[in-house]
Amino acid sequence: MPSSTHITAAPIARKATGQDPYAWLQARDSAEVMDYLKAENAWQEAQLAEQQALRETLFEEIKGRILETDLSLPSPWGPYLYYTRTTAGDEYARHYRCRRPADDSSLVDDSSEELLLDPNALANGGFFSLGAFSISPDHQRLAYSLDTSGEEIYTLYVKELATDKVSELAFDNCDGSMTWANDSLTLFFGELDDTHRPHKLYRYRLDGTAAQEVFHETDGRFFLHCYRSSSERQLLVALGSKTTSEIWALDADQPHLDFTCLAPRVEDHEYDVDHGQLDGAWTWFIRSNRDGINYALFVAADTGRVPTQADWQNLIPHSDEVMLDGVSLNASAMTLSLRIGGLPVIEVHPQGLPTYRVELPDAAYSLYVQNSLEFPSDKIRLRYEALNRPAQVRQLELASGAQQVLKETPVLGVFNADDYVSQRLWATSADGTQVPISLVVKRDQLGKPTPLYLYGYGAYGQSLDPWFSHARLSLLDRGVAFAIAHVRGGGELGEAWYRNGKQEHKQNTFSDFIACAEHLIAQGLTSAKQLVISGGSAGGLLIGAVLNQRPELFQAAIAEVPFVDVLNTMLDPDLPLTVTEYDEWGNPQEPEVYARIKAYAPYENVRAQAYPALLVIAGYNDSRVQYWEAAKWVAKLRDTKTDDNLLLLKTELGAGHGGMSGRYQGLRDVALEYAFVFKALGLV
Repeated sequence: MPSSTHITAAPIARKATGQDPYAWLQARDSAEVMDYLKAENAWQEAQLAEQQALRETLFEEIKGRILETDLSLPSPWGPYLYYTRTTAGDEYARHYRCRRPADDSSLVDDSSEELLLDPNALANGGFFSLGAFSISPDHQRLAYSLDTSGEEIYTLYVKELATDKVSELAFDNCDGSMTWANDSLTLFFGELDDTHRPHKLYRYRLDGTAAQEVFHETDGRFFLHCYRSSSERQLLVALGSKTTSEIWALDADQPHLDFTCLAPRVEDHEYDVDHGQLDGAWTWFIRSNRDGINYALFVAADTGRVPTQADWQNLIPHSDEVMLDGVSLNASAMTLSLRIGGLPVIEVHPQGLPTYRVELPDAAYSLYVQNSLEFPSDKIRLRYEALNRPAQVRQLELASGAQQVLKETPVLGVFNADDYVSQRLWATSADGTQVPISLVVKRDQLGKPTPLYLYGYGAYGQSLDPWFSHARLSLLDRGVAFAIAHVRGGGELGEAWYRNGKQEHKQNTFSDFIACAEHLIAQGLTSAKQLVISGGSAGGLLIGAVLNQRPELFQAAIAEVPFVDVLNTMLDPDLPLTVTEYDEWGNPQEPEVYARIKAYAPYENVRAQAYPALLVIAGYNDSRVQYWEAAKWVAKLRDTKTDDNLLLLKTELGAGHGGMSGRYQGLRDVALEYAFVFKALGLV
């Protein structure tokens, strides 16, 4: 479209009669809705038009730090090394394999390299998301799934690697999952219901036999997921709501048989299952919360049949102080992922040797088992990063604990991690709870009041562990500090931390975030006029709620695909994911829950007051948070608020929940957001 600088007035959305005056924006694909969204996009472009040069500078700056042509760490499996390559100018990494070296090194043999999949050719310039990428156990076939709209509905394909012949599987409404049985002919895949919930599992043999329904989960709260055990000997189906789970197992060598349940669902009993070895014997491993909310680990001997709960033996007891987050299995060791004091800890139990914890250098960091490699492997790979330290992949020798940095994400140009200081701070929330904050700032600005970008999420028990960002250096180097508020509703301090930020305790999430902002100001690290806040999805709900409650605390805010119309969404069981979300937010068909959600829902609580400058990003094809949540919220804010601060809505008309799909497209989105931040803070 031609330059939009002639646009002089923000679009005003029509107010209809009735309880929800902007409900008409939910009429997807209507001419009136499309015209409004395009008018908002044009207004956003016009308001930020003078920043075009700055955005381009930021884009080139961020891109200039990233090694555009790179090789991933190869993963050994059977006779091959599997890996990806990124190439300068390409949006997506290509998938390859080569013959495994005789010395078992990770050196790629170019002479035997095979291209398995080129997403750049498949994307053809449009939206592209790769779902499954699953090699058959005999290494002869590749099963993969593609979403080309952003709606998270996938088309399934199987590629014969010897001939490059690709077959599209003629199944509709697939969730993208594809799991092989050990015969390398049988695939299990999931189907979505009308609300976008994986509800059916099918078995399909590549000899052309009709697909057979294996499972149908009728409870709208439960998702269905199929996976292979660590031992490669079992196929597992997990049926789970936000509070309850049920696992079924099947011998991977006999995929024609029926799955067997380990423990029938009981409300609030959550467990997950894997299969491996303990002291050299095949064993079932069950992580369960039946003894306490922080989980315990149980084992059951593999006797040839699927164990019942009566067979479970306690191996790692429940602890009130330590959260057992997960378990990784290798033939010679068991690796526990723990959370202690808000930080991730890796504890290794090598067979026949003392247990130990992995030692690391930083005060606040992210750490997880990235790849347990093959089951027989005596090594695993850990991913480690901090706010000031680029991600490292570390190889851990399971028996000795020896660590080796195999790869550190390079930062091109001038970069020294020691020029930035990472800190852990604690704020006191309204009820006296101590809330952790992770902060990074340029060393020469340590202790001084600086502009600050505060990020939050606080839902679903997800932990926001500190991560490194190439893009963020463009903030830090311009004197803007960055912080993460680890508020309740997340999982950083264990299960209780999560539960105290959901349902009837949801206000704690918002109070914690406000407390973090107030603490940063009280400590002289920033001021309200220098503070920008940001969050996406359920984090967008957080941003919307705190803007209603304490707008004077913030100078500007960014809300990405924000879940702000939570009351109306949760009242509509036909929308994707609504019923599955009752366990997180509550069912507003119940009067007390209705009142509770209405008290904090961002859209419901917009009122006549001054709001900070606000940039809102939505995806038109987003199936998780519908585009209209952002559109309705912005329309209501524009009609109601009393200030003249910037209010901008950008709807990506070709994207879903995760925004635009390519890596360069993603960098341009970040450049737009950062330029908005600099404008709102008066730094440009």
